[in-house]
Amino acid sequence: MISKRADEICALAGKVAVITGSTNGIGFAIAQRLAQDGAHVVVSSRKQQNVDRAVAALQGEGLRVTGTVCHVGKAEDRERLVATALDHCGGVDILVSVAGFLGNVGSTLGTSEEVWDKILNVNVKAPALLLNQLLPHMEKRRGSSVVLVSSLVVYAPLHQIGAYNVSKTAILGLTKTLSKELAPKNIRVNCLMPGIIDTPFSQVLLQDPEFLDNYLAFNKIQRIGKPEDCSGVVSFLCSPDASYINGESIVVAGCSPRL
Repeated sequence: MISKRADEICALAGKVAVITGSTNGIGFAIAQRLAQDGAHVVVSSRKQQNVDRAVAALQGEGLRVTGTVCHVGKAEDRERLVATALDHCGGVDILVSVAGFLGNVGSTLGTSEEVWDKILNVNVKAPALLLNQLLPHMEKRRGSSVVLVSSLVVYAPLHQIGAYNVSKTAILGLTKTLSKELAPKNIRVNCLMPGIIDTPFSQVLLQDPEFLDNYLAFNKIQRIGKPEDCSGVVSFLCSPDASYINGESIVVAGCSPRL
């Protein structure tokens, strides 16, 4: 059964969306919105209990959802995610890469080699490797879409998370490169750049009163973003309404750091 919203707004009807890091926060909100807009979503995260909870919540809304455990930094988990999508849905139209690793709070040059490796593996290499595995299947569909998740820190780096800043800047480069490489295959690649969104992922920053005051002064809207602020943008980018948008990055932060 499809939700009433999906019956009314079927912009993604018949589409299959694979979403990494999608059992809470921004990823879950995206999965929920894409499913409400008609897609069959495949959710994933590192822990089975989180996958089970997310699947149950979305199925409780009458949405089409499949879930599996996937640590995007592990090749065998990426293979299982691809196999799950193909086995349950028969193909893939959309990839939204949300899964990320923040690392330790500290300076860029104070980051250990081990943490550097994990940040770059999860945040940069994994989306590219997963897309490579999905590519043959996405090529078979009539117009596929990829949304990579970067961050406002590309334009306004935070000294507390230096290595993470670098990894998210690399995602912007990956978006620009892949958008040119995959356009001839009728696959669009765009980028979501959230600011500070109220999720478990950002609590290490939000618990700092000085940081919170400075951020609210910077973004002017005087509130922290919600996961739902991001989900509609992603649904639009994956829809036919965005069929001529490719290689673009959209900031969702209550302000434009590029002005």
